[in-house]
Amino acid sequence: MKCLDTSIKMRTQSLAFTLIEQLFALLIAGLTVAAIVAGFWQCVSQAEWSGYSLAAQNLAIQAMEQTRAAKWDPQGDPSVDELQQSKFTNRIEILDVPVFGGRILYATNRTTITQISESPPLRMIQVECAWRFFNRGLFTNTVATYRAPDQ
Repeated sequence: MKCLDTSIKMRTQSLAFTLIEQLFALLIAGLTVAAIVAGFWQCVSQAEWSGYSLAAQNLAIQAMEQTRAAKWDPQGDPSVDELQQSKFTNRIEILDVPVFGGRILYATNRTTITQISESPPLRMIQVECAWRFFNRGLFTNTVATYRAPDQ
């Protein structure tokens, strides 16, 4: 009978978890939840950064389209050259992203026009759109193209 009591006692002792085991299980569960939340937060931050970058790229392309629309015809009568650096100054514009709490986000467009060659006439147009993303610093989107007269 004594042997049977001992085996029953051993079975009941092995079916329960100790306090240390429960604490480790809670620790592992807490670390898992923290890792999932951190991963989700990183995905949200990356998606927001991508939205800002796309909005800045859109602003740079808009400025590029303005330079492409400028009249430049040195062979015309009269000669026309609206594609001058002085006509495309630095502009501060609002990023087209959803804002929360009335916070407006700005970007700076800087257009550079460089004469590549006189014969045949060719210019390089470069537009840089600089923008800030919270505490991660300043980012710049750049668009560049070449342009010949009357195109």
